[in-house]
Amino acid sequence: MTPDLVVGVDIGTTATKAVAFTVDGDDQGHGEAPHHLDEPEPGAAVQDPEALYEAVGDAVRDAVADLDPARVAALSFSSAMHGLLALDAGGDPIGPLLTWADSRASDAARDLCARDDALALHRRTGTPVHPMSPLVKLAWLRRARPSLHAAAHTWGGIKEFVLARATGARVADTSCASGSGMLDVATGTWDPEALAIAGITADALGTPVAPTAVVGRLREAGWGLPTGVPVVAGGGDGPLANLGVGAVRPGVAACSIGTSGALRVTVERPAVDPRGRVFCYGLADERWVVGGAITNGGLVLDWAHETLAREVDELLAAAQAVPAGADGLLALPHLLPERAPHWDLGGAGALLGLHRRHTAGHVTRALLEGVCLQLRLVLDALREADLAVHEVRATGGFARSALWRGMLTDALDLPVGFPTVDQGSAFGAALLGMQGVGLLPPGPDALVAAAERIPLGETRHPGPDAATYTARLPLFERAHDLTRALAP
Repeated sequence: MTPDLVVGVDIGTTATKAVAFTVDGDDQGHGEAPHHLDEPEPGAAVQDPEALYEAVGDAVRDAVADLDPARVAALSFSSAMHGLLALDAGGDPIGPLLTWADSRASDAARDLCARDDALALHRRTGTPVHPMSPLVKLAWLRRARPSLHAAAHTWGGIKEFVLARATGARVADTSCASGSGMLDVATGTWDPEALAIAGITADALGTPVAPTAVVGRLREAGWGLPTGVPVVAGGGDGPLANLGVGAVRPGVAACSIGTSGALRVTVERPAVDPRGRVFCYGLADERWVVGGAITNGGLVLDWAHETLAREVDELLAAAQAVPAGADGLLALPHLLPERAPHWDLGGAGALLGLHRRHTAGHVTRALLEGVCLQLRLVLDALREADLAVHEVRATGGFARSALWRGMLTDALDLPVGFPTVDQGSAFGAALLGMQGVGLLPPGPDALVAAAERIPLGETRHPGPDAATYTARLPLFERAHDLTRALAP
């Protein structure tokens, strides 16, 4: 039998998902394993790397359980970006994975932001100087946890760890590496100045490889596949979401809202706007994504569920009954320090205009509107960077809510399409894998053509509520500026 499937494995913040895809994006088998996020001290957001490795195995086994293993041409990986993990000389973890949400490096970020060359560093590496960045985390560990910093033989993210254990290859794909704050995105090599700030040498990081590179063959016998299956490096979940939903041409943005959120456009050469409001991360050869991530996405709905003691479906139904603008209630949903486009180093959420008449439905609606307005600010930052956007393709858990789909469409004031493939990052990884093993021709044009074959299940167009959100946007931004002083 000729192999015709690639398993795309997406190691996310809350779960690992594995999907066996055909070249046309047909799901032939899928698996999912949840993750636990620990918060042992204020600002900490860490995960057990061994548990995540087990989750990868669980998800892959479920994805291929009903398939002929001979059909699987390769495994290819996507992962959440900005994680940092210390490893010993044998490649085993010597501490937890510090996720993108870990904000303990805030003081180190403030110090780096105060440097005259902070913006130049951002422009070279594509990564904002922010506590999420592995570079900033390393600078913090260097002074706050010097024994751990000194004990580490190598450093990487969760995908580098999984690839090394599963294949023996110590590599760093240039997509995830471009989110480390230590890779020069123009050259694809480690940046000497960034390494000096981090207090490490290039030898402590994996060898940069292309996202389509076959880095080795599977030697892990417990994943339900025969050993020897080719393993492709893959990339970061954000850039791969663009590929997986077909947002690969100028003017078409990808938007995702899961635990967090992001809005990104694909470009043919790396660039960062003059004000440093957006990031630039690698996707594949001759393709990068420029955009911004927001910290507070679906987690605000989880917070409302816990705080208001109502089921999520009940809260969404109550919010549906409230008009756009939430009867004057404006929410800054910054439960955690927000990222794009302001890249705040502290968090300060707020409910403004609160009256006795406001209910749980008003609060929920205002919070969801706040998430959408934050993404509108990212959209406006892209436009200020001379990147036109005329269409959006959206994916993520939020898309299960008709209310939220319509709200995003109106807040962005653009047509929003919802692809039939709802695992965009996993499919993006699979497409890279297909190119890596020859199921797709080489070059970016072949990736673009394959990605654009994904059909849209629904396209929404802005309605009358779009004017309400556009009118509220200046107030939303002013409120953010005024509440900065409330951040701890």
